[in-house]
This record gives sequence, structure tokens and C-alpha cells, in this order.
Amino acid sequence: MNGYRTIKPEELEGNVFKMIGDDWMLVTASDRDGGYNTMTASWGGMGILWGEPVAFVFVRPQRYTHEFTESGDRVTLSFFGGECKRELTYCGTKSGRDRDKIADTGLTPAATDEGAVGFEQAKVILSCRKLYSDKVREAGFHDEAVRASAYPGRDYHTVYVYKVERVYVKE
Repeated sequence: MNGYRTIKPEELEGNVFKMIGDDWMLVTASDRDGGYNTMTASWGGMGILWGEPVAFVFVRPQRYTHEFTESGDRVTLSFFGGECKRELTYCGTKSGRDRDKIADTGLTPAATDEGAVGFEQAKVILSCRKLYSDKVREAGFHDEAVRASAYPGRDYHTVYVYKVERVYVKE
């Protein structure tokens, strides 16, 4: 990708709690036909699972992006370092079913070497391949207050575990 250098996942700098929870990220899922959709997320995480560097992402089934995370194997996680908050807010509150969010926000798509889509404005892009997915289940909650707060409508997320295959950092 032009304007980016690649680093190993373990070389990624920054506080992932801030990157995800405060600054947010765009989760952009690509399907097998070359289509893609993006959504804003402030839930998720990164770490080591099954001996691999992974990111885990939560997508509600009613989100348009869910169709892409289900049908395809690739996502990017694009981090903007707190910049582009207006654009991320828009991508988190509008559906790609109804409009062209990318055109509306002025974000510029950028193809990764793995065939996924990130955004040129991002400071960091993680290119990821799906390893595992499952539904969050009501029976799995040990704290009813958390379940009631996060899922008052019982619209449980699908959780995806992705192998982080490449990390792109803006030069």
C-alpha cells in the first residue's frame, strides 16, 4: 500500500483500550465478490489466541456489515488516532444499505496487499483473516446487569476472531 510501511503485529504501538474504546475503529468487511461495507466499532480487542496474533470484533446481526463478515473471510480494522471522529460517527449511525457512506464521508478506500479494503486517512490498518465466529449467547452471561445493559433487545452480536496478517502504519 502506498504511503504505508508494514510492521509485525507485535511491533504495533499504542494503547488498544484507547484505540478501540475512545478513538474507535472502522471495521471493513470484504465479501468474496469484491464488495465491502464498513461500520464503526468501539468494542473489540487484540491479543494472542491459538498461538496467533488476533483481533476480535463484535457485529450485530442487523448491521449491513454482518452480511459481509458472514460471507467473506477478510476484514480490515482502520484506526485514525482520534481524527476523523465526524466520519466515524457517520459510519456508525448510517447504513450502507441506504447510502454510499464512503462517498458521503469523503474517506478514500485503499486496497491492502491481501485484497481487503482500508482507508487512506487511517494511521494504522490491520489486515485480518477470519479464524472463528460464534454468537454471543444469553446463557453465557455471568452478570445479568451486563447482559441487560448491553442487550436490552436481546440482539446478540456475532463475535469474530481474526488473525492479524499484516499491520500497515502510515509513513
